[in-house]
Amino acid sequence: MKSLVSIITPTFNSEEFISQTIDSIVDQSYKTWELIVVDDCSVDNTIQLIKTYQKKHANISLIQNPVNQGAGISRNKGINAAKGDFIAFLDADDLWKPNKLEVQIEFMKNNNIDVCFSRYDLIDEQGFYLNKRIKALSELTYNKLLKSNYIGNLTGVYNCKTLGKIPSTKLRKRQDWILWLEAIKKSNKPAVGIQEPLAYYRVRKNSMSSNKFNLIWYNFQVYRKGLGFSMVKSIIYFIIFLFEHIFVKSKQVVNLPKS
Repeated sequence: MKSLVSIITPTFNSEEFISQTIDSIVDQSYKTWELIVVDDCSVDNTIQLIKTYQKKHANISLIQNPVNQGAGISRNKGINAAKGDFIAFLDADDLWKPNKLEVQIEFMKNNNIDVCFSRYDLIDEQGFYLNKRIKALSELTYNKLLKSNYIGNLTGVYNCKTLGKIPSTKLRKRQDWILWLEAIKKSNKPAVGIQEPLAYYRVRKNSMSSNKFNLIWYNFQVYRKGLGFSMVKSIIYFIIFLFEHIFVKSKQVVNLPKS
C-alpha cells in the first residue's frame, strides 16, 4: 500500500494561477495524495475554482479562514488537518512536474530520508520558461541551512510519520525556512537534495518575494523572532546570511541554453 502524501496549498486571490497549480497535482503519476487548500479570505473567483475541482476529486479539501491571517497560519491549518505519512507544500502560483511525488517518495523510502528537496526551474507570470534552474545541495545540514534558505518550499517533503507534524511560524514571510530548520533538527540527520528539477517556481513582479527591502527585513526576523536569537546573535547571523546569499547561494542559479 502506498503512503498518503498531504499537500498544503495556501491561497489568496489566486484565480489567475490556482487551476494550473491544482492541475499539476492532479496530473501526478503518484496518485495517493490529498490536497488541503487553505484560503485566506480571497475576494476573487479562487473559491469557486477550487470548489469546481472538489466536485471531481474527493481528495481535495478546502479550509476558509474567517479573516485574513497570512500564509504561516494558513499552512498550520493545513498541517493540522493533514492525514498523510508525508507532508509537502505547493503555493497557489507554482507548479509540479508530473513525476515529482513519485520520485521523491520512492527516494525517501528507499534511503530512509526524513527531509527531501530538489532542483527546480523558473517560469514567468505567463508560464514561459526563463531558462534558469535552481540547483539543490546534495546534502543540507542544520548549520548550513541556518546560513541561508537552500530549500525551495515547492520541492520540500518531510516524513510526518517519523518527525511528527511541524508547525509553521506566524511570520508573514520566510516561515518555510524556519519549518525546514526544525525538520532537520528533529531528524538529527541532513536533508537530501535530488539533482533532478521537479517543479516550476513562478517569478512574479509584484510578489512580496520580489521586494528586496522586505526580504532583507524578513530574513533578519527569522533569526530575531522566528528562532528567538538575541539581538547581537541575530545581527551576527544576518551578516553571515548576507555573505552566504551573495557569494555562495547565488551560485545555485544556473543559466540554461535557450531551446
